[in-house]
Amino acid sequence: MKILLAEDQAMVRGALAALLTLACDSVNEIEIVEVEDGDKAMQQLKTASFDLLLTDIEMPGKSGLELSQWLQQKRSQTKVIILTTFGRAGYIKRALEYGVGGFLLKDAPSEDLINAIKQVMAGKRVIDPELAFTAIGEIDPLNDKERRALRLASEGLSTSDIASQLFIAEGTVRNYLSEAISKLNASNRIDAARIAKQKGWL
Repeated sequence: MKILLAEDQAMVRGALAALLTLACDSVNEIEIVEVEDGDKAMQQLKTASFDLLLTDIEMPGKSGLELSQWLQQKRSQTKVIILTTFGRAGYIKRALEYGVGGFLLKDAPSEDLINAIKQVMAGKRVIDPELAFTAIGEIDPLNDKERRALRLASEGLSTSDIASQLFIAEGTVRNYLSEAISKLNASNRIDAARIAKQKGWL
């Protein structure tokens, strides 16, 4: 089995790789490619074939949810398990929408991860029932364009920088941010980003 492990914290990434290797009867049964950010993960997914993407949500570059969405759009056979510190309703709901096979918190027992990998590879979905329940009834008001613009704004990018990254006009960026601020009843783009992050919509 070939696994792409995307995690920006080196210690966590190393521990996960060691755990996965030890969980196999033979090292030859598993191949792990480690990357420290979402953009490098995307490069790997575009150039190589993987059985499983094991990814964090919040990391530099592409988020784990953006990687999952991209795989879904490409109708990829790569299974996805998200490991995160945050059980936010918006994260879980979007993960379900993007066809993620597993959603686990990082403080879950290591046996849970190994069991989740086996089940997800067998075509099942593994999401803690309590986490799944929190996602019910929570409506994400942002569309993908507004979310991308707001996420870049939350990283401190100017309107012109956001426009350059998204290949759109500055006026369009301002419209996206204005819509996001309005939908979230926020006072400004920073406040909107804070609210969206708390909900797991960013």
